[in-house]
Amino acid sequence: MLRNEFHLPAGPNGEPAVYFCGNSLGLQPKGVADQLDRELRLWKERGVEGWWGGDEGGWLSYHRRLQEDLSAIVGAEPAEVVACNALTVNLHLLMASFFRPTERRKKIIMESGAFPSDQHAVRAQLQFHGLDVADNLIEVAPRSGEATIRTEDIVTAIEEAGDELALVLWSGVQYYTGQYFDLEAITDAGRRVGARVGIDLAHAVGNVPLQLHAWQCDFAVWCNYKYLNGGPGAPGGLFVHERHAADEQLPRLAGWWGHRQSDRFDMKPEFKPEYGAAGWQVSTAPVLGLAPLMASLPLFARAGGMEAVRQQSELLTGELYRILDALPGIRILTPATAADRGAQISVYLPGHRPDLEKRLSERGLICDYRQDNLDGSGGGVLRLAPAPLYNTLAEVTRVGELLGSVIGTR
Repeated sequence: MLRNEFHLPAGPNGEPAVYFCGNSLGLQPKGVADQLDRELRLWKERGVEGWWGGDEGGWLSYHRRLQEDLSAIVGAEPAEVVACNALTVNLHLLMASFFRPTERRKKIIMESGAFPSDQHAVRAQLQFHGLDVADNLIEVAPRSGEATIRTEDIVTAIEEAGDELALVLWSGVQYYTGQYFDLEAITDAGRRVGARVGIDLAHAVGNVPLQLHAWQCDFAVWCNYKYLNGGPGAPGGLFVHERHAADEQLPRLAGWWGHRQSDRFDMKPEFKPEYGAAGWQVSTAPVLGLAPLMASLPLFARAGGMEAVRQQSELLTGELYRILDALPGIRILTPATAADRGAQISVYLPGHRPDLEKRLSERGLICDYRQDNLDGSGGGVLRLAPAPLYNTLAEVTRVGELLGSVIGTR
């Protein structure tokens, strides 16, 4: 869609490599260098006065310049989103506010096999509150012989937990299988039993259409360096629904950048949170870390918005699924139905292939391979993520050719 707006890594023959790893780190938009240079020049010329100088009012409200584009991407009101901190930091900050266990309501439900950072954070929060993980963590797994989790099984588990459930924490897109969950149904089920609902959008933001405000989840977190192309280790993002926007009684782990801007520099010890999601900021905004997002986020609007991005994604993954399904000796883990997957197809390859990722890279395909052992053969899962902003159907065809050339070898 906007392939010419990105720097493409070179393959072994000097031509652009087939980069199918946007689910791990998105490519660099060509506008990033100019955006960074602008902030570096302001720092050079104004020093500390850069905080309130410059053409757009300085760095003091830098995060606000990203709110319109971010809110459009996640389906929220501008005040409900902010780019700050990092994904797992944001997850802890928001669980500190929204996981408030009581004697009766103290369980957390999440998907089995969630990204390890989520598992670490949830277990740490339970332990922080003095709760036994084995008794209070509910994990919903795929049925025997299946790779993905059925929506009805998630909803049933939530309903069975009932008034013992304090928090539903679910992924938007499952990092390993690429399954796109029915977030509206999951949120509705959680709210019906009186639980708070949070969503990890690490592999969903910029990948699939989202309607966080309409779905009425309590909070969401994400990283900005995958499909949003914010650069390695880019600051994360968070969403807090507007019904919590002015709630100063909601407990939070406060920091001064979350204090309201109007009197932040009065240096008072009492914390008065900024309205909306910005009230969950902690430390001073990392301007140089946020700057690449100023170049990357507007590209989604130029592409026609998330519905147009999604249409291209379904075209790419549909063709990739068809090609992979015709290759012998592999098992596709990602749902066959386009509506149930993100911009990713995951395939299981039997047999021990520790050098597979390296061999594919040497042939011009950059992707992700994780050792696993689903069938006892020591095999692994290859995650192929065609990012719709810069990948093409011709590259999808090339992926099939490259995999076919190595699939029967070790």
